[in-house]
Amino acid sequence: MCDTCGCGHGDGVTIRKPGELKSENHLHEHVHSHTHEHDHNGEKHSHEHSHVHTHDHDHNQDHAHGLHSHDHDHHHHQNGHSHEHHNASHDHSHGKEIEIEQDILGKNNLLAERNRGFFEAKNILALNLVSSPGSGKTSLLEKTIKDIGKEIKFYVIEGDQQTMNDANRIDQAGAPVVQVNTGNGCHLDSDMINKAVKELNIPENSVLVIENVGNLVCPSLFDLGEAARIVVISTTEGEDKPLKYPTMFETSDVCIINKTDLLPYVDFNMEKCKAYAMQVNHHLKFFELSVKTGEGMDVWYNWLKGKIK
Repeated sequence: MCDTCGCGHGDGVTIRKPGELKSENHLHEHVHSHTHEHDHNGEKHSHEHSHVHTHDHDHNQDHAHGLHSHDHDHHHHQNGHSHEHHNASHDHSHGKEIEIEQDILGKNNLLAERNRGFFEAKNILALNLVSSPGSGKTSLLEKTIKDIGKEIKFYVIEGDQQTMNDANRIDQAGAPVVQVNTGNGCHLDSDMINKAVKELNIPENSVLVIENVGNLVCPSLFDLGEAARIVVISTTEGEDKPLKYPTMFETSDVCIINKTDLLPYVDFNMEKCKAYAMQVNHHLKFFELSVKTGEGMDVWYNWLKGKIK
């Protein structure tokens, strides 16, 4: 389970290319706890300890060799116990005890920096594409690949809870792609990206586009090692989206406002939307475009070309 948002993060994660069978890579996490009592100066104290065991394995390789090895990590919360005093008149305090909580994002951030170092060493421009479901991330990526895929070498990591639908679309558009299905998880993390990149074998001087799980909350907290985070919203979502989900806009570098062809038919104020976003992050760069009609796409393409060293 994800310690940050409570999603079933890590349960049943698979990474595969279009046409491959399921059950490639799995990450399992098991949590159990136990309670025990002991006497301290004649008083009973109750302690509860939680243990987290994680292991990952490749089903295909393990089953082929009759092996199923597990690597276990044990995390003991030493100061997470509670004291139950049966003598109500006794005041037993731990005022001087300081409990230091481990940074739950520390492991992710460390691996994200490793990813970033790898990308920079190979001159790979890594972009993290985030949005709500239905804003047009995949359509934007499809059209971009079809229009300028001969000029720029695109490689794609698709993130969804289930299905190979988006990976199949990108494959048909003409770019190498792997699909990460997160199961009950609501976001990608740097470890998933690390594993997926190994499947893609991305050459130097390429562009890696990571299409994150459709969610404006949890993906905002997880650095993947990208050079830029691009948040996509559409004119059908309402101009106050940046105020409702400020963390995503605060941590993004670019904001693409899609479906401008629908402006005559929806109640959406473009200037208000941009003003709200600027309240959260005044460094945001905006692109107003329509994937359907192609309006504004050339400006987006020029930005991409300019980012490639």
